[in-house]
Amino acid sequence: MTTADSPATAARRPATARPLENAVFSAAMVAQRLPWTDAPARALGLDALTRDGLTRRLLAHLRRTRSGRPVRLSTPYGSFLVPLTAGDTEGLLTRADEAGALGPVSGLTAGGQRYGLSPHAPLDREASAAPAEGPEALEAPESLDALLAEDVDRAVAARRGDGTLEWHAWYRSMLRLSRRVVAGAGAAPDTLLSEVIAVATAAAGDRSYGAGSAALRRRLDLHLADPDPASLAGRLTARGVGADAAVPALAHTLALVSEASAGTALQALALLAAGAAVSPRDAVGEALRRYPPVTAAVYPVRAPFVWEDLAIGAGTEILRAPAWLRGPDEAVGPDRDPGPAALCGSPAGCAAARFAALVAEGVVRTVTARVRPVLIAPGFTADRLPDTLDPRTLLVAFEDLAGPRDDCGRAAGEGRPTGGAATAAPPAAYGYAPESYGALAHASADRLERHAQSLAACAANSGWNKDEAGERFRMVLLGHAERCAKAADGVRRAAERLTD
Repeated sequence: MTTADSPATAARRPATARPLENAVFSAAMVAQRLPWTDAPARALGLDALTRDGLTRRLLAHLRRTRSGRPVRLSTPYGSFLVPLTAGDTEGLLTRADEAGALGPVSGLTAGGQRYGLSPHAPLDREASAAPAEGPEALEAPESLDALLAEDVDRAVAARRGDGTLEWHAWYRSMLRLSRRVVAGAGAAPDTLLSEVIAVATAAAGDRSYGAGSAALRRRLDLHLADPDPASLAGRLTARGVGADAAVPALAHTLALVSEASAGTALQALALLAAGAAVSPRDAVGEALRRYPPVTAAVYPVRAPFVWEDLAIGAGTEILRAPAWLRGPDEAVGPDRDPGPAALCGSPAGCAAARFAALVAEGVVRTVTARVRPVLIAPGFTADRLPDTLDPRTLLVAFEDLAGPRDDCGRAAGEGRPTGGAATAAPPAAYGYAPESYGALAHASADRLERHAQSLAACAANSGWNKDEAGERFRMVLLGHAERCAKAADGVRRAAERLTD
Protein backbone atom coordinates (compact mmCIF):
# COMPACT_ATOMS: atom_id res chain seq x y z
CA MET A 1 0.00 0.00 0.00
CA THR A 2 1.44 3.38 -0.97
CA THR A 3 1.51 6.38 1.31
CA ALA A 4 -1.08 8.15 -0.79
CA ASP A 5 -3.42 5.15 -0.43
CA SER A 6 -2.93 4.60 3.29
CA PRO A 7 -5.77 5.55 5.64
CA ALA A 8 -5.85 9.04 7.07
CA THR A 9 -5.16 7.66 10.56
CA ALA A 10 -1.68 6.52 9.42
CA ALA A 11 -0.74 10.00 8.19
CA ARG A 12 0.18 13.01 10.26
CA ARG A 13 -1.56 16.35 10.30
CA PRO A 14 0.16 19.37 8.73
CA ALA A 15 2.37 21.46 11.02
CA THR A 16 0.95 24.65 12.52
CA ALA A 17 2.88 27.91 12.41
CA ARG A 18 4.00 29.57 15.64
CA PRO A 19 2.14 32.71 16.81
CA LEU A 20 4.97 35.02 15.73
CA GLU A 21 5.05 33.44 12.26
CA ASN A 22 1.28 33.88 12.01
CA ALA A 23 1.66 37.55 12.98
CA VAL A 24 4.35 38.20 10.36
CA PHE A 25 2.42 36.36 7.64
CA SER A 26 -0.74 38.28 8.54
CA ALA A 27 1.17 41.57 8.34
CA ALA A 28 2.54 40.56 4.92
CA MET A 29 -0.99 39.79 3.66
CA VAL A 30 -2.40 43.07 5.00
CA ALA A 31 0.51 44.98 3.43
CA GLN A 32 -0.48 43.70 -0.02
CA ARG A 33 -3.13 46.44 -0.18
CA LEU A 34 -0.58 49.20 0.61
CA PRO A 35 1.53 49.50 -2.57
CA TRP A 36 3.01 52.86 -1.52
CA THR A 37 4.99 51.09 1.24
CA ASP A 38 7.39 49.71 -1.40
CA ALA A 39 8.62 53.13 -2.52
CA PRO A 40 10.81 54.03 0.53
CA ALA A 41 12.40 50.55 0.60
CA ARG A 42 13.15 50.62 -3.12
CA ALA A 43 14.54 54.16 -2.89
CA LEU A 44 17.04 52.91 -0.29
CA GLY A 45 17.85 49.79 -2.30
CA LEU A 46 16.30 47.58 0.39
CA ASP A 47 14.22 45.27 -1.80
CA ALA A 48 14.03 42.75 1.06
CA LEU A 49 11.80 45.22 2.93
CA THR A 50 9.21 45.56 0.16
CA ARG A 51 5.93 43.67 0.47
CA ASP A 52 7.14 41.10 -2.04
CA GLY A 53 10.53 40.81 -0.37
CA LEU A 54 9.11 40.33 3.12
CA THR A 55 6.70 37.64 1.92
CA ARG A 56 9.46 35.74 0.14
CA ARG A 57 11.77 35.87 3.16
CA LEU A 58 9.01 34.59 5.44
CA LEU A 59 8.18 31.71 3.09
CA ALA A 60 11.90 30.88 2.82
CA HIS A 61 12.04 30.79 6.64
CA LEU A 62 9.03 28.46 6.80
CA ARG A 63 10.57 26.18 4.18
CA ARG A 64 13.72 25.88 6.31
CA THR A 65 11.89 25.27 9.59
CA ARG A 66 9.17 22.95 8.22
CA SER A 67 11.32 20.97 5.76
CA GLY A 68 9.43 22.65 2.93
CA ARG A 69 6.14 20.98 3.87
CA PRO A 70 2.75 22.78 3.82
CA VAL A 71 1.99 24.65 7.04
CA ARG A 72 -1.20 25.91 8.69
CA LEU A 73 -1.26 29.70 9.06
CA SER A 74 -3.84 31.88 10.82
CA THR A 75 -4.52 35.29 9.27
CA PRO A 76 -7.15 38.04 9.60
CA TYR A 77 -8.71 36.61 6.41
CA GLY A 78 -9.02 33.03 7.67
CA SER A 79 -6.96 29.99 8.59
CA PHE A 80 -5.22 28.43 5.59
CA LEU A 81 -3.07 25.46 4.71
CA VAL A 82 -0.26 27.05 2.71
CA PRO A 83 1.99 24.93 0.43
CA LEU A 84 5.49 26.44 0.43
CA THR A 85 6.67 25.39 -3.04
CA ALA A 86 5.09 25.46 -6.48
CA GLY A 87 5.57 21.69 -6.80
CA ASP A 88 3.80 20.98 -3.52
CA THR A 89 0.97 23.33 -4.49
CA GLU A 90 0.40 21.47 -7.74
CA GLY A 91 0.73 18.03 -6.15
CA LEU A 92 -1.55 18.81 -3.20
CA LEU A 93 -4.32 20.34 -5.30
CA THR A 94 -4.08 17.66 -7.99
CA ARG A 95 -4.47 14.93 -5.37
CA ALA A 96 -7.43 16.76 -3.80
CA ASP A 97 -9.06 17.11 -7.21
CA GLU A 98 -8.54 13.43 -8.03
CA ALA A 99 -10.15 12.52 -4.69
CA GLY A 100 -13.14 14.76 -5.46
CA ALA A 101 -12.49 16.60 -2.19
CA LEU A 102 -12.56 20.21 -3.38
CA GLY A 103 -15.45 22.67 -3.30
CA PRO A 104 -15.84 25.71 -5.58
CA VAL A 105 -12.64 27.76 -5.68
CA SER A 106 -12.74 31.51 -5.03
CA GLY A 107 -10.26 34.31 -5.58
CA LEU A 108 -8.80 36.35 -2.72
CA THR A 109 -8.11 40.06 -3.15
CA ALA A 110 -5.27 41.95 -1.47
CA GLY A 111 -7.88 43.25 0.96
CA GLY A 112 -8.95 39.73 1.92
CA GLN A 113 -12.25 39.74 0.03
CA ARG A 114 -13.42 36.52 -1.63
CA TYR A 115 -14.69 36.78 -5.20
CA GLY A 116 -16.04 34.35 -7.75
CA LEU A 117 -13.88 32.75 -10.43
CA SER A 118 -15.24 31.45 -13.70
CA PRO A 119 -16.19 27.79 -13.08
CA HIS A 120 -13.72 25.53 -14.88
CA ALA A 121 -15.15 23.54 -17.79
CA PRO A 122 -13.25 21.11 -20.04
CA LEU A 123 -12.54 22.33 -23.56
CA ASP A 124 -11.80 20.23 -26.61
CA ARG A 125 -8.05 20.59 -27.16
CA GLU A 126 -8.21 20.19 -30.94
CA ALA A 127 -10.88 22.86 -31.27
CA SER A 128 -8.88 25.26 -29.08
CA ALA A 129 -5.58 24.72 -30.92
CA ALA A 130 -4.07 27.92 -32.26
CA PRO A 131 -4.99 28.77 -35.86
CA ALA A 132 -2.22 29.72 -38.27
CA GLU A 133 -0.05 32.49 -36.84
CA GLY A 134 2.44 35.08 -38.00
CA PRO A 135 2.78 37.56 -40.88
CA GLU A 136 3.02 34.80 -43.49
CA ALA A 137 -0.54 33.67 -42.61
CA LEU A 138 -2.02 37.12 -42.10
CA GLU A 139 -4.51 36.91 -44.94
CA ALA A 140 -5.55 33.31 -44.33
CA PRO A 141 -9.16 33.05 -43.10
CA GLU A 142 -8.08 30.65 -40.34
CA SER A 143 -5.28 32.96 -39.14
CA LEU A 144 -5.55 34.14 -35.55
CA ASP A 145 -3.99 37.45 -36.58
CA ALA A 146 -6.61 37.96 -39.29
CA LEU A 147 -9.38 37.19 -36.80
CA LEU A 148 -8.03 39.81 -34.40
CA ALA A 149 -7.23 42.47 -36.98
CA GLU A 150 -10.54 44.36 -37.08
CA ASP A 151 -10.80 44.89 -33.34
CA VAL A 152 -7.10 45.71 -32.93
CA ASP A 153 -7.53 48.32 -35.67
CA ARG A 154 -10.54 49.66 -33.77
CA ALA A 155 -8.44 49.98 -30.61
CA VAL A 156 -5.57 51.70 -32.43
CA ALA A 157 -8.01 54.12 -34.07
CA ALA A 158 -9.30 55.15 -30.62
CA ARG A 159 -5.98 56.79 -29.74
CA ARG A 160 -6.08 60.29 -28.39
CA GLY A 161 -4.15 63.16 -29.96
CA ASP A 162 -1.02 62.34 -27.98
CA GLY A 163 -1.09 58.70 -29.07
CA THR A 164 -2.26 57.32 -25.72
CA LEU A 165 -5.20 54.99 -25.36
CA GLU A 166 -7.64 55.43 -22.50
CA TRP A 167 -8.19 52.22 -20.49
CA HIS A 168 -11.93 51.96 -21.07
CA ALA A 169 -11.53 52.37 -24.83
CA TRP A 170 -8.95 49.56 -24.88
CA TYR A 171 -11.13 47.41 -22.58
CA ARG A 172 -14.22 47.78 -24.76
CA SER A 173 -12.25 46.89 -27.89
CA MET A 174 -10.75 43.80 -26.25
CA LEU A 175 -14.13 42.57 -24.98
CA ARG A 176 -15.46 42.90 -28.52
CA LEU A 177 -12.43 41.00 -29.82
CA SER A 178 -12.96 38.26 -27.22
CA ARG A 179 -16.60 37.80 -28.20
CA ARG A 180 -15.60 37.54 -31.87
CA VAL A 181 -12.89 34.94 -31.25
CA VAL A 182 -14.96 32.77 -28.90
CA ALA A 183 -18.58 33.15 -30.03
CA GLY A 184 -18.24 34.48 -33.59
CA ALA A 185 -18.58 37.66 -35.64
CA GLY A 186 -22.28 37.89 -34.78
CA ALA A 187 -21.39 38.08 -31.07
CA ALA A 188 -18.84 40.88 -31.51
CA PRO A 189 -21.42 43.68 -30.99
CA ASP A 190 -23.27 41.71 -28.28
CA THR A 191 -22.12 43.72 -25.26
CA LEU A 192 -24.84 42.08 -23.15
CA LEU A 193 -23.00 38.75 -23.49
CA SER A 194 -19.95 40.19 -21.72
CA GLU A 195 -22.13 41.73 -19.03
CA VAL A 196 -23.87 38.42 -18.37
CA ILE A 197 -20.48 36.64 -18.23
CA ALA A 198 -19.25 39.16 -15.63
CA VAL A 199 -22.38 38.78 -13.48
CA ALA A 200 -22.34 34.97 -13.65
CA THR A 201 -18.62 34.84 -12.80
CA ALA A 202 -19.04 37.15 -9.81
CA ALA A 203 -21.86 34.91 -8.52
CA ALA A 204 -19.89 31.65 -8.93
CA GLY A 205 -20.20 29.60 -5.77
CA ASP A 206 -23.24 31.57 -4.52
CA ARG A 207 -26.88 30.55 -4.58
CA SER A 208 -27.57 33.26 -7.18
CA TYR A 209 -25.24 31.60 -9.69
CA GLY A 210 -28.05 29.46 -11.11
CA ALA A 211 -29.97 32.45 -12.46
CA GLY A 212 -26.85 33.96 -14.02
CA SER A 213 -25.88 30.63 -15.55
CA ALA A 214 -29.34 30.24 -17.12
CA ALA A 215 -29.16 33.75 -18.59
CA LEU A 216 -25.71 33.00 -19.95
CA ARG A 217 -26.92 29.82 -21.61
CA ARG A 218 -29.78 31.67 -23.29
CA ARG A 219 -27.33 34.26 -24.60
CA LEU A 220 -24.84 31.74 -25.95
CA ASP A 221 -27.58 29.62 -27.52
CA LEU A 222 -28.27 32.55 -29.86
CA HIS A 223 -24.75 32.32 -31.27
CA LEU A 224 -24.63 28.52 -31.33
CA ALA A 225 -27.75 28.35 -33.51
CA ASP A 226 -25.73 29.38 -36.57
CA PRO A 227 -22.09 29.35 -35.41
CA ASP A 228 -19.35 31.32 -37.13
CA PRO A 229 -16.93 28.65 -38.47
CA ALA A 230 -13.91 30.88 -37.74
CA SER A 231 -14.80 31.11 -34.04
CA LEU A 232 -14.23 28.65 -31.22
CA ALA A 233 -17.98 28.03 -31.12
CA GLY A 234 -17.90 27.07 -34.80
CA ARG A 235 -14.96 24.71 -34.31
CA LEU A 236 -16.64 23.00 -31.34
CA THR A 237 -19.84 22.52 -33.34
CA ALA A 238 -17.89 21.18 -36.32
CA ARG A 239 -16.32 18.56 -34.03
CA GLY A 240 -19.76 17.41 -32.91
CA VAL A 241 -19.70 18.92 -29.41
CA GLY A 242 -23.29 19.34 -28.24
CA ALA A 243 -24.74 22.44 -26.64
CA ASP A 244 -24.74 20.90 -23.15
CA ALA A 245 -20.94 20.63 -23.25
CA ALA A 246 -20.26 23.63 -25.51
CA VAL A 247 -22.07 26.29 -23.44
CA PRO A 248 -20.06 25.92 -20.19
CA ALA A 249 -16.82 25.54 -22.17
CA LEU A 250 -17.52 28.69 -24.20
CA ALA A 251 -18.59 30.63 -21.10
CA HIS A 252 -15.38 29.73 -19.26
CA THR A 253 -13.22 30.43 -22.31
CA LEU A 254 -14.85 33.79 -22.94
CA ALA A 255 -14.26 34.86 -19.33
CA LEU A 256 -10.56 33.93 -19.54
CA VAL A 257 -9.99 35.36 -23.03
CA SER A 258 -11.59 38.65 -21.95
CA GLU A 259 -9.25 38.83 -18.95
CA ALA A 260 -6.14 37.93 -20.94
CA SER A 261 -6.78 40.13 -23.99
CA ALA A 262 -7.66 43.23 -21.96
CA GLY A 263 -5.38 42.96 -18.92
CA THR A 264 -2.50 40.61 -19.70
CA ALA A 265 -2.00 41.85 -23.28
CA LEU A 266 -1.72 45.47 -22.11
CA GLN A 267 0.76 44.46 -19.40
CA ALA A 268 2.74 42.59 -22.05
CA LEU A 269 2.80 45.67 -24.30
CA ALA A 270 4.14 47.69 -21.36
CA LEU A 271 6.85 45.09 -20.74
CA LEU A 272 7.83 45.19 -24.42
CA ALA A 273 7.97 48.98 -24.32
CA ALA A 274 10.22 48.84 -21.24
CA GLY A 275 12.56 46.35 -22.88
CA ALA A 276 11.67 43.58 -20.42
CA ALA A 277 10.67 41.15 -23.21
CA VAL A 278 11.80 40.54 -26.77
CA SER A 279 8.73 38.94 -28.37
CA PRO A 280 4.96 38.79 -27.89
CA ARG A 281 5.21 35.26 -26.50
CA ASP A 282 7.91 36.25 -24.00
CA ALA A 283 5.97 39.36 -23.00
CA VAL A 284 2.71 37.49 -22.35
CA GLY A 285 4.51 34.72 -20.47
CA GLU A 286 6.33 37.26 -18.30
CA ALA A 287 3.12 39.20 -17.63
CA LEU A 288 1.29 36.03 -16.56
CA ARG A 289 4.20 34.97 -14.38
CA ARG A 290 4.75 38.29 -12.64
CA TYR A 291 1.20 39.62 -12.60
CA PRO A 292 -1.21 36.64 -12.65
CA PRO A 293 -4.87 37.71 -12.86
CA VAL A 294 -5.62 35.15 -10.13
CA THR A 295 -3.03 36.36 -7.61
CA ALA A 296 -4.42 34.22 -4.80
CA ALA A 297 -7.09 31.53 -4.66
CA VAL A 298 -8.76 29.62 -1.84
CA TYR A 299 -9.70 25.94 -2.26
CA PRO A 300 -12.16 24.61 0.37
CA VAL A 301 -11.75 20.93 1.25
CA ARG A 302 -15.16 19.22 1.49
CA ALA A 303 -13.97 15.68 2.25
CA PRO A 304 -10.81 14.34 3.95
CA PHE A 305 -7.98 12.97 1.82
CA VAL A 306 -4.32 12.01 2.15
CA TRP A 307 -1.50 13.56 0.16
CA GLU A 308 1.89 11.89 0.57
CA ASP A 309 2.24 11.64 4.37
CA LEU A 310 -0.24 14.39 5.28
CA ALA A 311 -3.87 13.92 6.30
CA ILE A 312 -5.97 16.86 5.11
CA GLY A 313 -9.24 17.19 6.96
CA ALA A 314 -12.62 18.43 5.75
CA GLY A 315 -13.08 22.14 6.44
CA THR A 316 -9.46 22.97 5.56
CA GLU A 317 -8.92 25.85 3.14
CA ILE A 318 -5.86 25.61 0.90
CA LEU A 319 -4.33 28.93 -0.15
CA ARG A 320 -2.55 29.11 -3.50
CA ALA A 321 -0.62 32.30 -4.26
CA PRO A 322 1.64 31.57 -7.28
CA ALA A 323 3.31 35.00 -7.35
CA TRP A 324 4.64 34.49 -3.80
CA LEU A 325 6.21 31.14 -4.60
CA ARG A 326 8.20 32.06 -7.70
CA GLY A 327 11.82 33.08 -7.39
CA PRO A 328 12.57 36.79 -7.98
CA ASP A 329 14.71 35.98 -11.03
CA GLU A 330 12.78 32.93 -12.21
CA ALA A 331 12.24 33.07 -15.95
CA VAL A 332 9.57 31.53 -18.13
CA GLY A 333 11.32 29.09 -20.43
CA PRO A 334 10.00 27.59 -23.66
CA ASP A 335 8.77 24.50 -21.79
CA ARG A 336 7.01 26.40 -19.03
CA ASP A 337 3.44 27.56 -19.42
CA PRO A 338 2.22 29.93 -16.69
CA GLY A 339 -1.15 30.48 -18.35
CA PRO A 340 -3.39 27.84 -16.76
CA ALA A 341 -2.40 28.54 -13.14
CA ALA A 342 -2.41 32.29 -13.66
CA LEU A 343 -5.85 32.50 -15.29
CA CYS A 344 -7.88 29.56 -14.02
CA GLY A 345 -8.34 28.03 -10.58
CA SER A 346 -8.51 24.45 -11.86
CA PRO A 347 -5.71 22.29 -10.40
CA ALA A 348 -6.01 19.84 -13.29
CA GLY A 349 -4.87 22.23 -16.03
CA CYS A 350 -7.08 24.22 -18.36
CA ALA A 351 -7.22 24.23 -22.16
CA ALA A 352 -9.29 27.42 -22.05
CA ALA A 353 -6.51 29.21 -20.17
CA ARG A 354 -3.94 28.09 -22.72
CA PHE A 355 -6.21 29.33 -25.51
CA ALA A 356 -6.62 32.68 -23.69
CA ALA A 357 -2.84 33.05 -23.48
CA LEU A 358 -2.58 32.37 -27.23
CA VAL A 359 -5.16 35.07 -27.94
CA ALA A 360 -3.24 37.54 -25.73
CA GLU A 361 -0.07 36.74 -27.71
CA GLY A 362 -1.99 37.33 -30.93
CA VAL A 363 -3.22 40.70 -29.67
CA VAL A 364 0.33 41.79 -28.79
CA ARG A 365 1.69 40.51 -32.10
CA THR A 366 -1.04 42.23 -34.13
CA VAL A 367 -0.70 45.53 -32.24
CA THR A 368 3.09 45.65 -32.64
CA ALA A 369 2.75 44.91 -36.37
CA ARG A 370 0.89 48.23 -36.66
CA VAL A 371 2.28 50.55 -33.98
CA ARG A 372 5.11 50.84 -31.47
CA PRO A 373 4.09 50.76 -27.78
CA VAL A 374 5.61 53.53 -25.63
CA LEU A 375 5.29 53.26 -21.85
CA ILE A 376 4.16 56.54 -20.30
CA ALA A 377 3.13 55.56 -16.77
CA PRO A 378 4.01 54.08 -14.38
CA GLY A 379 7.68 54.59 -15.13
CA PHE A 380 9.81 51.45 -14.84
CA THR A 381 12.71 49.79 -16.60
CA ALA A 382 13.59 46.22 -17.52
CA ASP A 383 15.88 45.86 -14.49
CA ARG A 384 13.43 47.46 -12.03
CA LEU A 385 10.03 45.93 -12.73
CA PRO A 386 7.22 46.64 -10.25
CA ASP A 387 5.91 43.87 -7.98
CA THR A 388 2.31 44.68 -8.97
CA LEU A 389 1.00 46.17 -12.21
CA ASP A 390 -2.72 46.86 -12.41
CA PRO A 391 -3.57 47.16 -16.13
CA ARG A 392 -6.18 49.81 -15.29
CA THR A 393 -3.37 52.12 -14.11
CA LEU A 394 -1.22 51.65 -17.22
CA LEU A 395 -0.81 54.47 -19.71
CA VAL A 396 0.66 53.25 -22.98
CA ALA A 397 0.99 55.29 -26.16
CA PHE A 398 0.83 53.75 -29.61
CA GLU A 399 3.36 55.44 -31.89
CA ASP A 400 3.07 54.91 -35.61
CA LEU A 401 5.86 52.87 -37.16
CA ALA A 402 8.46 54.89 -39.06
CA GLY A 403 8.00 55.52 -42.73
CA PRO A 404 5.72 57.48 -45.09
CA ARG A 405 2.08 56.47 -45.48
CA ASP A 406 -0.15 56.52 -48.50
CA ASP A 407 -3.71 57.85 -48.71
CA CYS A 408 -5.06 54.60 -47.21
CA GLY A 409 -2.90 54.89 -44.11
CA ARG A 410 -0.46 52.14 -45.19
CA ALA A 411 3.22 52.36 -44.38
CA ALA A 412 5.72 51.48 -47.07
CA GLY A 413 5.68 47.71 -47.55
CA GLU A 414 2.71 47.22 -45.27
CA GLY A 415 -0.20 45.16 -46.55
CA ARG A 416 -3.11 46.55 -44.55
CA PRO A 417 -4.19 49.93 -43.16
CA THR A 418 -3.50 50.78 -39.53
CA GLY A 419 -7.12 51.64 -38.89
CA GLY A 420 -6.29 55.10 -37.59
CA ALA A 421 -4.73 58.37 -38.67
CA ALA A 422 -1.02 58.87 -38.10
CA THR A 423 -0.11 60.52 -34.82
CA ALA A 424 0.54 64.21 -35.48
CA ALA A 425 3.32 64.45 -32.89
CA PRO A 426 5.35 62.12 -30.68
CA PRO A 427 3.50 60.96 -27.56
CA ALA A 428 4.13 62.97 -24.42
CA ALA A 429 6.20 61.45 -21.66
CA TYR A 430 7.40 62.65 -18.31
CA GLY A 431 10.54 64.71 -18.79
CA TYR A 432 9.82 65.84 -22.36
CA ALA A 433 10.74 69.43 -23.21
CA PRO A 434 7.97 72.08 -23.37
CA GLU A 435 8.36 72.19 -27.15
CA SER A 436 7.19 68.57 -27.35
CA TYR A 437 4.06 69.37 -25.39
CA GLY A 438 3.59 72.42 -27.59
CA ALA A 439 3.62 70.22 -30.69
CA LEU A 440 1.04 67.93 -29.07
CA ALA A 441 -1.14 70.92 -28.18
CA HIS A 442 -0.98 72.23 -31.77
CA ALA A 443 -2.11 68.79 -33.01
CA SER A 444 -4.99 68.77 -30.52
CA ALA A 445 -6.03 72.29 -31.54
CA ASP A 446 -6.09 71.27 -35.20
CA ARG A 447 -8.23 68.26 -34.34
CA LEU A 448 -10.68 70.36 -32.32
CA GLU A 449 -10.94 72.87 -35.16
CA ARG A 450 -11.68 70.12 -37.69
CA HIS A 451 -14.32 68.74 -35.35
CA ALA A 452 -15.95 72.18 -35.07
CA GLN A 453 -16.02 72.46 -38.85
CA SER A 454 -17.60 69.00 -39.18
CA LEU A 455 -20.33 69.88 -36.67
CA ALA A 456 -21.07 73.15 -38.43
CA ALA A 457 -21.25 71.37 -41.80
CA CYS A 458 -23.65 68.80 -40.31
CA ALA A 459 -25.83 71.59 -38.91
CA ALA A 460 -25.98 73.21 -42.35
CA ASN A 461 -27.64 70.11 -43.85
CA SER A 462 -31.12 70.91 -45.16
CA GLY A 463 -32.50 67.74 -43.57
CA TRP A 464 -32.93 69.61 -40.26
CA ASN A 465 -35.42 72.02 -41.88
CA LYS A 466 -38.35 69.58 -41.83
CA ASP A 467 -39.73 70.22 -38.35
CA GLU A 468 -39.22 72.02 -35.06
CA ALA A 469 -37.32 69.09 -33.49
CA GLY A 470 -34.80 69.16 -36.34
CA GLU A 471 -34.28 72.89 -35.93
CA ARG A 472 -33.66 72.45 -32.19
CA PHE A 473 -31.09 69.75 -32.90
CA ARG A 474 -29.41 72.06 -35.46
CA MET A 475 -28.94 74.62 -32.68
CA VAL A 476 -27.42 71.96 -30.42
CA LEU A 477 -24.92 71.07 -33.15
CA LEU A 478 -24.02 74.72 -33.70
CA GLY A 479 -23.53 75.17 -29.96
CA HIS A 480 -21.14 72.23 -29.86
CA ALA A 481 -19.31 73.58 -32.90
CA GLU A 482 -18.84 76.97 -31.23
CA ARG A 483 -17.49 75.41 -28.04
CA CYS A 484 -15.03 73.26 -30.02
CA ALA A 485 -13.85 76.31 -31.95
CA LYS A 486 -13.29 78.26 -28.73
CA ALA A 487 -11.45 75.33 -27.18
CA ALA A 488 -9.25 75.04 -30.27
CA ASP A 489 -8.38 78.71 -30.02
CA GLY A 490 -7.45 78.37 -26.32
CA VAL A 491 -5.34 75.27 -26.88
CA ARG A 492 -3.54 76.94 -29.78
CA ARG A 493 -2.65 79.95 -27.63
CA ALA A 494 -1.28 77.60 -24.96
CA ALA A 495 0.71 75.74 -27.63
CA GLU A 496 2.29 78.99 -28.82
CA ARG A 497 3.39 79.84 -25.26
CA LEU A 498 4.96 76.38 -24.89
CA THR A 499 6.90 76.66 -28.17
CA ASP A 500 8.07 80.26 -27.70
